[in-house]
Amino acid sequence: MRCEVCGRKIHNDPIRAKIEGAKLTVCAECAKHGKIIYPDEEKKPAPKSPFLTIASSSGSASASTTTGTAKPKRQPQMMQKKRNLVAKVEITQELVGGYAALIRVTREKLGYTHETLGLKINERASVLKHIELGKMEPNNLLANKLERALRIKLLIPIEEEKPTPTPVAGKGQEITLGDLIEIDSNDSEEPKGRKQS
Repeated sequence: MRCEVCGRKIHNDPIRAKIEGAKLTVCAECAKHGKIIYPDEEKKPAPKSPFLTIASSSGSASASTTTGTAKPKRQPQMMQKKRNLVAKVEITQELVGGYAALIRVTREKLGYTHETLGLKINERASVLKHIELGKMEPNNLLANKLERALRIKLLIPIEEEKPTPTPVAGKGQEITLGDLIEIDSNDSEEPKGRKQS
């Protein structure tokens, strides 16, 4: 028989030892690295604890106490309810149109290179190049950094769209596509009634 730790041949009686949580058959030299398990200790059950232990097997969890009395299967509280947590974020600002050219022109006026501006706002030069080329939009945090460093305005409040007035047809008449086209071309005028055929 060979030692399960060092691999040497065991000449006298093998010793069962618990080394780093594993029960192994080892030689006398390797038994010093763990706790020796005597034959009578190995057979007796673990001491019972009054605490609740949760053991899961094949995806379903069951709760039981170690005192021997089994309770009905119950899922842990985390598994009982799966809540759909949705963060509601109200967007109140948007980027100005032509932000890429504005950033590039202002940076050049101030005499900054991509690298120096990147060091100033703690951002990579490649990110700044992508923003100036319009390949990437800066997030609000980066836009705020650029606003402070370049002293420009990149984020503006979102203007609410004004609802277009719906055309009111005469009594008993429906709105046609021609009416809508006429309204679109004459935004300020009131819609005219449909011609009778």
